[in-house]
Amino acid sequence: MRVEQRGSKGKIKAIITGVTGMVGEGVLHECLHHPDVEQVLVIGRKPCGIWHPKLKEIVHANLFDVSPLKKQLTGYNACFFSLGVSSVGMSEAEYSKITYDLTVHVAEILAELNPDMVFCYVTASGTDRTEQGRSMWARVKGRTENALLKLPFKRAYMFRPGYIQPTKGLKNTHRYYAYLSWLYPALKLLIPAHVTSQKEIGNAMIHAVSRGYESPILHCKDIARLAKSDPIENRD
Repeated sequence: MRVEQRGSKGKIKAIITGVTGMVGEGVLHECLHHPDVEQVLVIGRKPCGIWHPKLKEIVHANLFDVSPLKKQLTGYNACFFSLGVSSVGMSEAEYSKITYDLTVHVAEILAELNPDMVFCYVTASGTDRTEQGRSMWARVKGRTENALLKLPFKRAYMFRPGYIQPTKGLKNTHRYYAYLSWLYPALKLLIPAHVTSQKEIGNAMIHAVSRGYESPILHCKDIARLAKSDPIENRD
């Protein structure tokens, strides 16, 4: 893993999207408790319901056009983008509008305003960067990854988690995790390449900004590797 020193300013100022979803909530939780994160700006269609001294929030109904927010989006060196939807029941055009169009629109604005930004995007295991496969969602995710990696960010990382172990106490966990969580220790031991956690994803994103990583594509093993050096790894 390539270790990269931060500048004299040091601290991370992060924009986070998708905090009403499972991954985004986990990332926000880790950022609010991590000493390297100085400030967090949450952007969403509705209030996140969380109050914290580090936290600022913008409620914006139309995320397909964030250009009116430009003045409020400057001065940040990280974006943790975890906004997304399931492709179940959606046409490719509908899924592309949210997964590709919205994501790339927000990313283009942020790259323009913050050239020193590190952009972390939550995609999925099985994403198809050839854009030619049979799976619709995988093609669209792959097209999104490819577009993001071409933008003039300082660095961009694509996070491809598999099964995600929830952090106890967080509220936006999918219901079926209640039936699977007890299996996590065994899954982590037997199939570590396909298992991660909310805690690992959040800390890996923070470290992607402060330390960098050797590959722009992070699978579960990469996420664990980047997260494990966290100095607050053992906090409750």
